[in-house]
Amino acid sequence: MRKIVLALDSYKGCLSSEEVETCVAEALRERFPECEIKCVPMSDGGEGLLDALKKFLDIRIEYAPAYDPLMRKKEARYGILPDGETVVIEMAEINGLPLLSKKDRNPMKTTTFGTGEVILDALSHEYYKFLIGVGGSATNDAGMGMLEDLGVCFLDDNGRKLTASGEAMCKISSMDLTCFERMLSSCTFKVACDVMNPFCGPEGAAYMFASQKGATPEQVKELDEGMNRFADVISKSLGKEVRNVPGAGAAGGLGGACWAFLNAELVSGIDLILDLIDFEKELEDADLVITGEGKSDIQTLLGKVSSGVLKRTSRLNVPTLLLSGKIENQDALLHAGFDRLVEVSPENMPLSEAMKPEVAKENLRRAIRELSLS
Repeated sequence: MRKIVLALDSYKGCLSSEEVETCVAEALRERFPECEIKCVPMSDGGEGLLDALKKFLDIRIEYAPAYDPLMRKKEARYGILPDGETVVIEMAEINGLPLLSKKDRNPMKTTTFGTGEVILDALSHEYYKFLIGVGGSATNDAGMGMLEDLGVCFLDDNGRKLTASGEAMCKISSMDLTCFERMLSSCTFKVACDVMNPFCGPEGAAYMFASQKGATPEQVKELDEGMNRFADVISKSLGKEVRNVPGAGAAGGLGGACWAFLNAELVSGIDLILDLIDFEKELEDADLVITGEGKSDIQTLLGKVSSGVLKRTSRLNVPTLLLSGKIENQDALLHAGFDRLVEVSPENMPLSEAMKPEVAKENLRRAIRELSLS
């Protein structure tokens, strides 16, 4: 082995992409001291987007006061790309799942209001081009919070104003766009989605992801019904059919809100990031690429980091190893083109133990020590 490229996603709720790669790189260098180890921090548009781009691009970081998913005031970062015009917003930085303790996770209560605040802060500094990464959200309010902050007034069946949340989304009957921020008409939006699921239905935001954010089975059903209700209001008021738009289900429906209200282009987050950092250049002379995530399964193939990396490595015939905490649907992953699958966490180790950062690092080191690369 002369060169190994590391392109690993974060182990969500445990280690960042950079932390995973640093640990793996150290273990590889111990075993293969003559081998070049190239670390390329990854993001699919969710957690870690700004940090991944900062490694390769001269991004200027700005700060804005914003509310977290439970409307607690905090400070959020956003970036300005080297063109001096394009704002990069990492939605997970403001309204992401890692900001909440497990007991506070409840998509009936959480909101994307803070994402709207960051957009408004950028507008106040006369930025009009936006790239928004929408993965890793704690929300399933279909972007209602963001839109409320941008001036959309939502009303229930009795004409009463609603305050944004997943629960309130389920009561939307109509909306008033009179105060919707007019400056937005001169803006362009590109949304980097970590998944390309539709807005609602069996493959939509609620049924696929709300349980991960703390929803009960009954709440999942209620949230999906609410998103169908919201889709009807969007159709009636804007003349747009959002239900089956690929990516509309990203971030609990925030992708759909951006598409319908902001005329945003919804794109694969990992493909966008790989293009921005010129990933193919990093693959020159590589003998192996190692990618992975906290858990790999069939959803990995639906726009996640590892599948995006695999598409690029396959084009250049670079062998690709999947190194993940847990791995399910192994046959499907091998059929997709991964050359090898390596599960990091011991089979009998409880998830709560495996997700402790120091335990995860030791599991990664052990996996590399035991890895045969001959």
